[in-house]
Amino acid sequence: MSSTHLQPIGWRSHGLLFLLAMMYADSFVGRQIIAVMIEPIKQEFGASDTAMGLVSGLAFAAVYVLLGLPAGRLADHWPRTRLLAISCALWALATVTCGLSTSFTMLVIARMAVAVFESPSTSTSMSIIADIYPPHRRSFAISCYTAAPTFSTIIGLSVGAWVVDEYGWRSAFFAVAVPALVISAVFAFVMRDPPRGRFDLSHAHAAHPVQSLLGSARELLSQPAYRCLALSCGLTTFSAYAYAMWNASFLVRSHDLPLQYAGILAGLVGGTFAGLGALFSGWLTDRLAVKNAHWQIGIPVIGHVLGSCALLTYLLWPQDILLQVGVVPVPSAMLWCALASFFSVWWVGPSFSLLTQLVPAHRRATAVALQTIISTLCGVGIGPLATGLLSDALMPMFGDESLRYALLLITCTIVIPIVLLWRTYQHLTGLSRHSAYA
Repeated sequence: MSSTHLQPIGWRSHGLLFLLAMMYADSFVGRQIIAVMIEPIKQEFGASDTAMGLVSGLAFAAVYVLLGLPAGRLADHWPRTRLLAISCALWALATVTCGLSTSFTMLVIARMAVAVFESPSTSTSMSIIADIYPPHRRSFAISCYTAAPTFSTIIGLSVGAWVVDEYGWRSAFFAVAVPALVISAVFAFVMRDPPRGRFDLSHAHAAHPVQSLLGSARELLSQPAYRCLALSCGLTTFSAYAYAMWNASFLVRSHDLPLQYAGILAGLVGGTFAGLGALFSGWLTDRLAVKNAHWQIGIPVIGHVLGSCALLTYLLWPQDILLQVGVVPVPSAMLWCALASFFSVWWVGPSFSLLTQLVPAHRRATAVALQTIISTLCGVGIGPLATGLLSDALMPMFGDESLRYALLLITCTIVIPIVLLWRTYQHLTGLSRHSAYA
């Protein structure tokens, strides 16, 4: 057995993972809660679907893309827990500013400020996770980290819908800022930064040349397997974020549900089953990949196929009520929503785990940051905006059903990530054969 398998994983590692997951969950609530603010913000500021796609996505993504790579570079050189402490405190203040916005322009600028201070979070977290869990336990650890936001969707959409309905959309932003301040304090005064390259002994003590940001990015993208995997993850989020951001509005428009009930259903059903799917896929991958490492690609492909089939069925399902839970009517289409949510996140844990294994420890945060830039641009930025544009364009033809058909078109783009995963498999297989004959 290798020495990496013998190194103990104690409560400090689990505690740090939990705190990272809570940080990610809170930041995700801040992003997702806008999904239940779309209708009231539209009414208050007289905005179009296209404009709401801007504030819910592109305003955040544009800044995130610009700062993602420098943020990853910071995480590769600075104490990571201190960096996260500063980041959490500042994005909490920016979130409060969102709630204080007096115009649509001010809201857009405040969202951009949130992106500035959130930019180090994902790359820094993935770098830390790779240093507190060995490769054979990493898919499940990353799935625990990424499942937290999916479970937090329950809060962001269901509880968030109630807060927006009862107290207004501004109060919801204030509520999101409080946990970030607490998490910032714990990072600053309790947590320690783990040693870099703990489970990558071949890289841990090597001297590494200092490269420019663009030089590092070019070197990473010159690796075919990394390039295809990063593009696959990014293009997957294009349709995933579009669906997540517009699902509550879809239930309002196509199933005649009140906003509060639509948020509750989208949050409870989507968040719960996505969280379970993320945890299951990470657990399954860790067990299958021990026998064949290519399951880190196979599990995401299976999830894409099953998840997209269920999502297409959900979007096309006719309007009818399956049952009544208290005062909340539950459309029968929510059964397909549950299946789509469960399978559509199967790519996350395996893909990020594979990505951390493709690069050395001293470049890991930069590699994750570059992938996150692609995902943020495609998913958070372009996905919701493209859906809004399509919905507006299709409105003369389909009326209130235009959003349904816009989401259908966006969902079909999942074919591209599947092809890119196949290309990743081919590159890794070719690399393995080359190594075998070297």
